[in-house]
Amino acid sequence: MFPYIPNTTNEEKQMLQTIGISSVDDLFADVPAEVKLQRKLNLGNPMSELELAKKMKSVAGKNMSTDDMVCFLGAGAYDHYIPAVIKHITSRSEFYTAYTPYQPEISQGTLQVIFEYQTMIANITGMDVANASMYDGPTACAEAGMMAAEATKRKTLVVSKTVHPEVRKVLATYMRFAGIEVVEIDAKDGATDVEKLKEAVSNTTAGVIVQNPNFFGIVEDLTEVESITHQNKALMIVNVIDPISLGLLKTPGEMGADIVVGEGQAFGNSISYGGPYLGFMAATSKLMRKLPGRIVGETTDIDGKRAYVLTLQAREQHIRREKATSNICSNQALNALTAAIYLSTMGKQGLKEVALQSSSKAHYAYNQLIATGKFQPVFNKPFFKEFVVKSSKKASEINAELLKHNILGGYDLVTSYPGMENALLFCVTEKRTKSEIDQLVDILKGM
Repeated sequence: MFPYIPNTTNEEKQMLQTIGISSVDDLFADVPAEVKLQRKLNLGNPMSELELAKKMKSVAGKNMSTDDMVCFLGAGAYDHYIPAVIKHITSRSEFYTAYTPYQPEISQGTLQVIFEYQTMIANITGMDVANASMYDGPTACAEAGMMAAEATKRKTLVVSKTVHPEVRKVLATYMRFAGIEVVEIDAKDGATDVEKLKEAVSNTTAGVIVQNPNFFGIVEDLTEVESITHQNKALMIVNVIDPISLGLLKTPGEMGADIVVGEGQAFGNSISYGGPYLGFMAATSKLMRKLPGRIVGETTDIDGKRAYVLTLQAREQHIRREKATSNICSNQALNALTAAIYLSTMGKQGLKEVALQSSSKAHYAYNQLIATGKFQPVFNKPFFKEFVVKSSKKASEINAELLKHNILGGYDLVTSYPGMENALLFCVTEKRTKSEIDQLVDILKGM
C-alpha cells in the first residue's frame, strides 16, 4: 500500500522528529509484541491496475446473487423490485457524496430529504414522529429497548421469541452492557404465547417487544399484547422487519404501539450481501424527546420562506454528552434517501399493490406445496408473504436440490429454533412469477 501514501521519506522523518520518536514502529510501542503479526501481510506480489481489475472480477464472479438466481429466501432481507429511478437519483453527486449535515442549516436539500423521509415513516407506521435514522433494524430495536428503560425508569424488557433471532441477539448484547434484563417469551402455534406474556409482564417491565408480521411470517393479533403491556404501564415496542406489510396491514400505531422500529431494506435498498441497511424508528409525541438520532423540522426563514432545521438534537455532538440519548453518529442518509424515493415512487396505491401481489403469490405457493402431499403446514395462523412448511426430508437436502436448479430455497428454521427440524421458511415477493413458483413446486414434488 505504501505507494498510495503521499508522505515522502523526508516528510515521514520530519514528523517523527517533531513528536520525538525514531520510527513508525515506536508509534505502536504500547501494543504487546505477542499480539503483533511480526510478518508482512500475505497479499501476494504487486499487480498492475489491469491485472488487479481482472483478478477482482474473477473473485467477484464466484458470488451468486438474486440477479442470477430465483429467490424464495426472506427471513429479514427481501428480494423486491427496485425501480430504476432510485439508482438514477441516488447516484447524483450531491446525494452520493453527502454523509451527514454537520452544518445542517446550510444543507437545505439534505434536510428536506430527511424531513420527507421522516414524514413518510411516521405516516406508514401510524405514529406521531420519526427520526433519521438508525444503523439497521436490530440496532434500532436495541435503541428502542434503552429508550423504554429510560422513559419508564425500569430495567426489564420482555421480548417474544417470534421476534427475529438476530434482532434478539443484538438486543441481548446491548442490554447486557446497559444493565437491563431481557426476558424471552415462548411461541404458541407460531405466535406470541399470551398466557406466558401475562406471567412475565409486571410493574417492573419497561417494555414489551413483539414483531408483526413475526419471524414465521404470521400476522400477530396484538390486541391482548397491547392490553397486558399498558395495564402494567410498560411501553409496547413493535418490530417491523418486513415493512412492505405496512401497505396492507393495520399500522402499529392503530394497534397501540408506543415505539415502532424496523428494517427499511425492502424500501428500495438492495440486499447487497447483507448491508448496509436502514433502521427506522417512530414513536408517540409523548416520547419525542427520548428519540435517539436526529429529527428535522420545518420552519420559515427570515424572509418567511419554508426552511428546514435540525430540531430536538439529542446526539452527543450537539448537546452535553451526559444528556445525549444516543451516540448514533450516522443517519444512513443514502439509505434513507433510497427509502424516500421508493415510497414516493410507489405511493400509497403502489405500496399496497406490492403488498397484495406478494401476499397472494405467497398463498398460492403455500397451497401448491401443501397439495403435493410432500409438505405439511406447521402453523395454523394467517400469514403475510412468508410461511413455514415441513417435510420428511432435511431442509438442507431440499435447499441443495433447489440450488442445482438455480433456486435459492427457504430458511432452515432449525438454525435458530432447535426442535424445528425439516421446517423451511419460504418467502414470496411480487418479483416471483407463476412459472417460477410452479417450477419450485415441481422440483420439490419430484424429490
